[in-house]
Amino acid sequence: MKISKARVYRHPLLVRVTHWVTALALIVLAMSGMQIFNAHPALYASDASRFNHPVLSIGATLSPTAQDLGYVQIGPWRANTTGVLGFGPDGMGGMTARAFPSYLTIPAYQDLADGRRWHIFFAWIFVLCAIFYARCALALWPNRADFRAFPRTLREHLVPWRVAATPHLNPLQKLSYFGIVFIVAPIIILSGMALSPALDAHAHWLPQLFGGRQFARIWHFAAMLALMAFFVVHLLMVALTGLVNNLRSMITGWLVVERKQPQ
Repeated sequence: MKISKARVYRHPLLVRVTHWVTALALIVLAMSGMQIFNAHPALYASDASRFNHPVLSIGATLSPTAQDLGYVQIGPWRANTTGVLGFGPDGMGGMTARAFPSYLTIPAYQDLADGRRWHIFFAWIFVLCAIFYARCALALWPNRADFRAFPRTLREHLVPWRVAATPHLNPLQKLSYFGIVFIVAPIIILSGMALSPALDAHAHWLPQLFGGRQFARIWHFAAMLALMAFFVVHLLMVALTGLVNNLRSMITGWLVVERKQPQ
């Protein structure tokens, strides 16, 4: 069996443009979202803020005589995260109590109003990209063959550097992209809208869709964590399965694949 290489046009212009713009929007949304979270770094599993019983909180234990400590608390479990979460750089050369450090937030200095401006502006960019990409996303809809082939494809990707590029998305890609586009992204968008006082005034049903504003914050935070986890795994797989080939295909649209031909 002879193996040859061929170029296939895999990513249309619209997919490539929305891909890169969405990537930028997600980075800014995550960093500005952390700035907003800094204003009240706690989540509550109730319809009201039960300050003594957060599901998750990031804070600091401050002392005039002892060392200041940052922490992350999930239910009864607490971990010391000084220097990273809870107590870290303030963006002005010092250290202060803040959930996320200055190098992870936009803007770097503590300012809720500016954080919201950045967040809302890029949220609209994210939504517009989703609208433009909607038609192309129909190709992500998995079929029975994808579900049947999923276990085999998953096993193959346990050693990703051996995975050969294919003209079309493999079942693992289709199912993961489908989950992000049709499940995680809508949750992020709708829960974010539920947290907007302006939209809440005209659509009271939005917060109730998630069980109230506090539950909407949990949904928004959890979905964003899921999206960031996908983002990290996606970058890792791009690097391990052929960095140059994958990047070139998302810039020019052309992907180099291997084809087996009988001798």
